[in-house]
Amino acid sequence: MKHVKTFLEIEKLSRSLDVPVVFYIKTKRKSSFSTLISAILSSRTKDEITGEVMKKFLKEVKDFEDLKNIPLKRLEKLIYPVGFYKNKARNLKRLGEIILDRYQGKIPQEFDELIKLPGIGRKVANLILAEIFQKDTICVDTHVHRISNRLGWVRTKTPEETEKELRRIFPKKYWRRINKVLVAFGQGICKPLKPLCCKCPVKKLCPKVGVKKSSYPLFPFNR
Repeated sequence: MKHVKTFLEIEKLSRSLDVPVVFYIKTKRKSSFSTLISAILSSRTKDEITGEVMKKFLKEVKDFEDLKNIPLKRLEKLIYPVGFYKNKARNLKRLGEIILDRYQGKIPQEFDELIKLPGIGRKVANLILAEIFQKDTICVDTHVHRISNRLGWVRTKTPEETEKELRRIFPKKYWRRINKVLVAFGQGICKPLKPLCCKCPVKKLCPKVGVKKSSYPLFPFNR
């Protein structure tokens, strides 16, 4: 399958990229709790900001009990400057209470239960299932949605449609890897504007759907 071949080539490159998502992954993988919190904070926020916020957050808030008890204003200060930090602080406070009271302090493992929790939508729920519970799901964020369409794998208008199509065309064994690989690729090479097509390992396989202009490195003139 052509799209699988393309994905594997991208995956090889992604391992060597020095991009924000690499630092972010190292920060969030300290525990299931930190993975859950970082997934919520990362929405509408750059990975480098989420990673830095998580470092200071985890010094004070180490579990759901801490999250339930921390004053709202202090929580807002801790997670600033993530996007929509006041809304996220309120959601996190409620989350701590619900996890402790309804789920005995354990993160639920079912998609339908996860999306009932404050601050957790489809993308975050799939990320939690994949990273905490190693379930075969596909987390589709803006990078995955954009790149999948740019490569011609799908022709979709929404992340949910993209998730559905990727599930159809990719074998399950690749599902959990798609997000991490395409996010790194999107940050380092296949950027939203002016992608670095000259550095792309799959440029000959890519139809460049929607790409109007790409960037090329500048080389000094020989003297």
